[in-house]
Amino acid sequence: MTSFLQAREGSLTEQMDRPDCDAARLRRSYARFPVINFLLARWGRNYARRIRPLLSGTAATLLDIGCGGGDVVRRLAGRAAREGLRLEATGADPDSRAHAFATSRKAPDGVRYRRALSSELVAEGARYDVVISNHVLHHLSATELADVLADSELLARRLVLHNDLRRSRLAYLLFLVAFWPLGPGSYIHTDGLASIRRSYTPAELRKIVPPGWQVERNGPWHILLVYRPPGAGSA
Repeated sequence: MTSFLQAREGSLTEQMDRPDCDAARLRRSYARFPVINFLLARWGRNYARRIRPLLSGTAATLLDIGCGGGDVVRRLAGRAAREGLRLEATGADPDSRAHAFATSRKAPDGVRYRRALSSELVAEGARYDVVISNHVLHHLSATELADVLADSELLARRLVLHNDLRRSRLAYLLFLVAFWPLGPGSYIHTDGLASIRRSYTPAELRKIVPPGWQVERNGPWHILLVYRPPGAGSA
């Protein structure tokens, strides 16, 4: 037990990532993600402190890489709209199942979805004021992680925020006990525990991120990778 979670278990496969996973359980998982993200991911705080200061009377643009069911872009765009601000938010995900679910949900004006990899958006010459991701980094191989960070630098004009889980025994045990009610009929509980086992510690990320990236604390359970393009100022 003393060695449990001391090392990242990057070889684990989450059920949702399997192409043959149960479609109904997958849709229920997407439908329950807003609860998880609202309770744990702190996008409300990051919007208020980091994204909102970049919004003005002219529309700002935001890209969510690996958006899954799209709840984060819907939440951010909806909050901006309620504050009288304009945020054009794009959720991108290469998985056809995620794209189908996201596009089936009602979204605020200015939200759109792309079935695309970040590399495909780079090839198009796309640019966004803010680039984000949520619970994506732990899914990636070392090469994929490096590629996504490089793509993010090319896609972002002003700010990049990659939010991911922080591996710890306490996080694992609390998720095991507190979030089992969301598990039946979905992959939330089993994959959530696997996600924690696959995730990084801050020290591990600091060893592998490129120059210019900051590894910051985002509450007790998350890590935030922050990048500001040269000349973009601070937020």
